[in-house]
Order: sequence, then C-alpha cells, then structure tokens
Amino acid sequence: MKKYFPTIRDYSLIIASSLLQAVSLRLFFIPANLASGGVSGISQLINHFTGWPIGLMVLIGNVPLFLLGWRFLGGFKFAMRTAVAIVTYSLFTDLLMKVPAFVEYTQLLINDLQGDIFLNSLYGAIVSGVGYGLVYRARGTSGGSDILARILNNWRGIPMTQSYLMVDTVVILSAGFVFGWKAALYAMITLYISGLVAETVLEGGGTVRTAMIVTGKPDDVSNRIMEEMERGVTWLEGRGAYTGNSRPVLYCVVSRAEVATLKAIVHESDPESFLVIGVAHEAWGEGFKPLKGR
Repeated sequence: MKKYFPTIRDYSLIIASSLLQAVSLRLFFIPANLASGGVSGISQLINHFTGWPIGLMVLIGNVPLFLLGWRFLGGFKFAMRTAVAIVTYSLFTDLLMKVPAFVEYTQLLINDLQGDIFLNSLYGAIVSGVGYGLVYRARGTSGGSDILARILNNWRGIPMTQSYLMVDTVVILSAGFVFGWKAALYAMITLYISGLVAETVLEGGGTVRTAMIVTGKPDDVSNRIMEEMERGVTWLEGRGAYTGNSRPVLYCVVSRAEVATLKAIVHESDPESFLVIGVAHEAWGEGFKPLKGR
C-alpha cells in the first residue's frame, strides 16, 4: 500500500482541485460574468449565447487540446492525470447545479454579495488559485490553457508566464465585448491573484533568505553566525575580478525574521564586508524542513 500512496495522494489532490475550480466558477465567476480564461472562459461565452451546459463545453473544448498535449508533451502519466482533471472538472461544473443544497447556497451568496464584482473576483481568485496549486502539487495539469501554455513553452521556448498571459488574454478580451470591459479588467486581476495563490499553495509559505557575504574576516563572521544564530555557513572560494585577489565568500540560509540579526553580525564583525540578501522559495535540510523524496 505504501508503494501506491504517492499515486493515490496525487489523484486525490487532482479531484479536490477540480472541485474547487468548479465551485469558484459556479459561485463567483458565472454570477459576476467574469470570464475565467482558457476553455472555461470560452465555455462561459458559448453558454451566454446558447445556454449549452458549461461543463459539457469544457469537456468538448479540451478534447483537441488533450490530444495535442499527448502528441507534443507525451507520456502516459501526463495523459492520465490530465484526463482525470478534465473529466472531473467538467462533471463537477454541471453536477453541482443539480445539488439542491448547493443551488440554495449559491443564491444566498449571490444575494449576500449583491453583485459586487470586486468581491466575486477576489473570492473566485482565491478558491480557484488553491485549486490550481493542488493540481500542480500533484504534478498534473488542469487542461485547457495549461496544455497550450506548456506546448508554447516547449515548441517556441516562450516562458510559461508569458504563455499563460497570451492564451488567457485572448479569451478575456473576447469576453470584454460580451460582458463589458469592467468585467474584463477584473478578470485580468483575478488571473493574476489566482496565480499568486497557486504559487503559494505549490511552494508553501516557507520562503527563506539566502546570504552571500564577501569578507576579509570570514572566521569572525562565520563563528558568530554559527554560535549566535545556530545556522550553518558554507565557505566558497572567490576572486575579485578587478584586483585578482582571492577572497572567501560565505553562504548561509536564514529565515526572514533573522535577516536583521545577520546584518548586525556582519556589520559588527567586518564593517568593510559586502553582503547580498536573496530570496529562496524553499529550504530543505538541517534547520529547515526535513529533506524527503516524493
């Protein structure tokens, strides 16, 4: 059973992600006429003119993209995880409206928000962002613009962020002609916020700071960091490009709350030192999260 736990966990996350995305679509995006981008946004536009089920349109629209993804991205694992994400999201999108309790709650929420497009975009971005983060943690995709963005990235070398922006912007601009440009602007904001939330869910809240210290007193600085902060320090060999002289470079990782203490130690130990503080999304190992395989 332990052998299959990672796979079971990943597919559970994908299904939970689909449910959250469907909830955000039904509770916030559709009532506020916010096109959510990608195939979902196109499906909203089709539904607006024809009344056809959004979930069914999502499923149909994803079929050619799924085949493209299988062709250009490849892999059975990709195909299976993407297929589960697409099918469950499509089913949840339509089936939720057949659950009386959910329909009743949706109406209560619509009355409570009173058509406030700002609150709808904010809540929708948070809920959908959590959903996207979960599917990324499961090493899957949610289909739609995910597939197109990855194909553009692999085919033309276009960065993923630009790929998503290109794909979703076309849909949102099209929706602007139907739902109005105010809704289109809020849809763009929603995409940005959901991306931040997804990134937080994917990488966690463990953002740390890295420090590179060029100093003439490496022993004093490193000893104080290890004794007073109980943080490890790594010595790197460096050479000044202008002087040609060898200079030791100290490297260490600290939490955000420890940055001020680190600055004070470096300044007091060697006021002539050079300090650079960087940002790292995660730190694994002694003193931080335990390093473990997935």
